[in-house]
Amino acid sequence: MPVKTRAGKTSAKQAAAKQRKVGKITFRRFDIAEKLESEADILAFMRAVVAEAGDDPAAITGALGHVARARNMAQLARDTGLTREGLYKAFGPGGNPSLATVLKVARALGLKLTFAAA
Repeated sequence: MPVKTRAGKTSAKQAAAKQRKVGKITFRRFDIAEKLESEADILAFMRAVVAEAGDDPAAITGALGHVARARNMAQLARDTGLTREGLYKAFGPGGNPSLATVLKVARALGLKLTFAAA
């Protein structure tokens, strides 16, 4: 399946990066952001990540990054007042966003952080 750029055109480089051919079978790299199509999908995904992550903040911020990509990172940047590049860096591999950034992004995505007794 071709990959579309923001202008809707397929970039051969992007398509090649997401696909790998082995013999007659073409494999595509799995991207969870492509599967997060509805608010229910996002909520179920985030609940599952929080339940499985335990004390791993990187898993939770990584999951927020996937949701942000699913919801349009450029629009999220406008909604939060942060830069698109800053969001990719903060929520990408090795990122370490501040709690203020996490809360800002969660709010812009229609999510909120809640606490409950353990």
